[in-house]
Amino acid sequence: MKKLIATLLLATALAACGGENGNTAANKPQPQVISDAAKGYYCTMNLPEHNGPKAQIFLESKPDEALWFSTVTQIFNFVRHPGEPKDIAAIYVTDMSDATDADWEKPLTTNAKWIDARTAHYVIESRYIGGMGTQDAIPFSDMAKAQAFVAKNGGRIVSFDDVPDSFVYANPVVGVPPQPASAPDAAASH
Repeated sequence: MKKLIATLLLATALAACGGENGNTAANKPQPQVISDAAKGYYCTMNLPEHNGPKAQIFLESKPDEALWFSTVTQIFNFVRHPGEPKDIAAIYVTDMSDATDADWEKPLTTNAKWIDARTAHYVIESRYIGGMGTQDAIPFSDMAKAQAFVAKNGGRIVSFDDVPDSFVYANPVVGVPPQPASAPDAAASH
């Protein structure tokens, strides 16, 4: 009985810590609308000039300031790169589940629907070319719509934690730091 009570207390304490880096839903930064002044973190180009899905990251040290990403794949570089901040409070990606044909051809700004990046289903290795002229990880909240996208455009579906380094670092983008030598796939790719 004491073991059960101890386990329940531990579980309650861990649940109270909240989500990503201790954030609960109540204090987690909320996604922002892409403004005309929003610039990509790596490329420093205007976000509204790029088509396709986007991403934003909030740091605990700057909870009111979104770091914007011109492509979704760039967030995986940010999260994995040892030189980037690790005090991540929230990561959001554009949900492409309900995107219209027009949404794929123009920048998603005020009409973008944002979802937690860690819960999204990602289509990688498809024929879709993202806003920076390279393949992108396409996020979906709805698995059935991700599967329909794969049936039409090829690729495969993976979770946030299963996006491989070989995909993240295969498409160099101006301003993105090169793959760190300590990355898990680095030794295998030489």
